[in-house]
Amino acid sequence: MRRIEVADAAAMEEFGRELGAGLTAGDLLVLSGPLGAGKTTLTRGLGAGLGVRGPVQSPTFVLARTHPSLVGGAPLVHVDAYRLGSAELVEDLDLDFARSVVVVEWGSGLVDDVSESWLEVDIERPQGAAVTEAGTGAGSDSDAELLGADEPRVVTVRGFGPRWAGTAYADAR
Repeated sequence: MRRIEVADAAAMEEFGRELGAGLTAGDLLVLSGPLGAGKTTLTRGLGAGLGVRGPVQSPTFVLARTHPSLVGGAPLVHVDAYRLGSAELVEDLDLDFARSVVVVEWGSGLVDDVSESWLEVDIERPQGAAVTEAGTGAGSDSDAELLGADEPRVVTVRGFGPRWAGTAYADAR
């Protein structure tokens, strides 16, 4: 397990770039965190580390985007499972898990049986920190604007299965 604090969006993207550089076809990442936590920013960095065609942006309305490699490596498949309520609906997307690096935002509990190895990436953002620091108080009109505030996050990466055994990401549970 690896736990790091990222200071801002640029640091989140850089962490993704470093992580992405070590990923290969068949790797599955399941990203969790509240709205505005930085899941897509992290994925943008993963894409840069993998050397895929961009831009990497949220696939919220199309559910999944495939970004082909520009360097002869595995493509990045970026899935937003926020609107998918079951594993069967994820399965209906017919994703190429074996030959791609697949990143599933909001995928916890939906892709558990897809691979024997995966990375869980949990992103924590301070709840209301920007609102408190700005002195506006909970529920103000500027809360929505502050949702995307560039503030520190804590990222925890846990690796499960044989692919991640013996690495810095191996789950210690």
